[in-house]
Amino acid sequence: MTSNVTRVDLYEAVYKKVGLSRSESLAVVELVLKEITDSLEKGETVKLSSFGSFAVRKKKQRMGRNSKTGIEATISPRRVVVFKPSSILKQQINGKHSGAKTTLAVAELGSSAPAR
Repeated sequence: MTSNVTRVDLYEAVYKKVGLSRSESLAVVELVLKEITDSLEKGETVKLSSFGSFAVRKKKQRMGRNSKTGIEATISPRRVVVFKPSSILKQQINGKHSGAKTTLAVAELGSSAPAR
């Protein structure tokens, strides 16, 4: 069974890792989520480096079909939020290391060998 990360989980993580009070942690998380929501509502794309981007797409009116009854119905035009994960996030969830991190580690060590 899969578990979900909730707002409360996010508040707690900020509280434990950053050291803010619980009310300050709640305010920070809510502020970030509100900023993302407000930007998407305006039709702006939200890009979070090393994470991904959220964008709003407009869908046209189309014909759909009720899968249970088979009756056709018109689906009204609407806006939907789409998420595109960054390549770094994709690599992270698949257990692979990012090439950017390897290059950074080589640069920090001062090696003259080129990064692969």
